[in-house]
Amino acid sequence: MSAFVSKARALKRVADAQNRLIFALDATASREPTWHVARTMHQALFDVATEDATFALQLCYFRGLMEFEATPWMTKPGPLLDALNAVYCQGGATQIERVLRHALGEFEGSSSIKAIVYIGDACEENEDTLNALAVQCRLARRPLLLFQEGSDATASRCFASMAALSGGAHVQLDDASGDRLRELLKSAVRFVLGGRKALQGSRRESDKLLLNKLSS
Repeated sequence: MSAFVSKARALKRVADAQNRLIFALDATASREPTWHVARTMHQALFDVATEDATFALQLCYFRGLMEFEATPWMTKPGPLLDALNAVYCQGGATQIERVLRHALGEFEGSSSIKAIVYIGDACEENEDTLNALAVQCRLARRPLLLFQEGSDATASRCFASMAALSGGAHVQLDDASGDRLRELLKSAVRFVLGGRKALQGSRRESDKLLLNKLSS
């Protein structure tokens, strides 16, 4: 029994030592016009972390009739690009609740998951349920960084509320914001690796924007 406990503690120390980010995507049909942009984001998520051996990322996405997928944890951009290239958009309702429940269940009790990045354009779920899960994310110290495509009013209201409750950020993007999103994802990685301090005093516009949007 003592050997088992020692091994469990050692595994937890290894898990806690990593800086993890969950990268979640809405892959329903409405995202198809901008899906190619998502595929170009893979390198941005690793550019900032090239010298940090502890950085790991997991891709999650949903589409179709309740299809939800989560990749193994990745430490290189190549596998992420392969995973993205294998995904195509398919009609269906949003599954943000499923994303959040999955994110809360990963490495439960560990402090290694520093943020949950989500890119989407709609919210078709119970807002009270999502808000309750956002509070759980805050308690788990897993803030939601929600990047919204388009201007859907329901999504804006829901994302803003979830971001505030989780201690995260909601940023609304227009359809031509590929470059802006790329820089914001780099800022998200800087936040994962160094917290708010990594953004404070920065001259990068994306760092300033994300810091300004982060809830206290």
